[in-house]
Amino acid sequence: MAFSIVKRYREYRINAINEFYLHINDLLEQESVQQLDDFIQHFCHSRLKHSMDVAYYSFFIAKVFGWDARSTARAGLLHDLFLYDRYNEDCDHKNHTKNHPIIALENARKITELNDIEANIIRRHMWLATLVPPRYKEGYIVTFVDKYCAAKELFQGMLSGHKEPVKAIG
Repeated sequence: MAFSIVKRYREYRINAINEFYLHINDLLEQESVQQLDDFIQHFCHSRLKHSMDVAYYSFFIAKVFGWDARSTARAGLLHDLFLYDRYNEDCDHKNHTKNHPIIALENARKITELNDIEANIIRRHMWLATLVPPRYKEGYIVTFVDKYCAAKELFQGMLSGHKEPVKAIG
């Protein structure tokens, strides 16, 4: 019996990963999304690796709840689609916390058509640091998974001493 439960879990996980990639493959082919691998996010991960983690965990949670897993995955991948180094001292992007969701939404709209849920998730994923909460339940998933991933990455970065960043590609 225990073996069959483990087997079903593995099959579900493999199927979930396959479904996840079906939802985001077209986005992963976009040059601007690939460029996220060139930027460091939270000291030890590339921004693409961070976004992939947020997208997958959010997708999986939405799937378990029976919510819009496709929109959650796509918005999770695109939530930090800004192409500048926020840690660069010469960076002229003021109020990054407040403004990067607006920039990410503009950039996402350049590469794909977004539904209302996806657009709202991207625009409102910084809630708690900003005042306006997400409109859709899927937005709360991405918001909290993003905070979880950021905290995990910060602790990993501190423990590793900011060595080589983990990239999503290669």
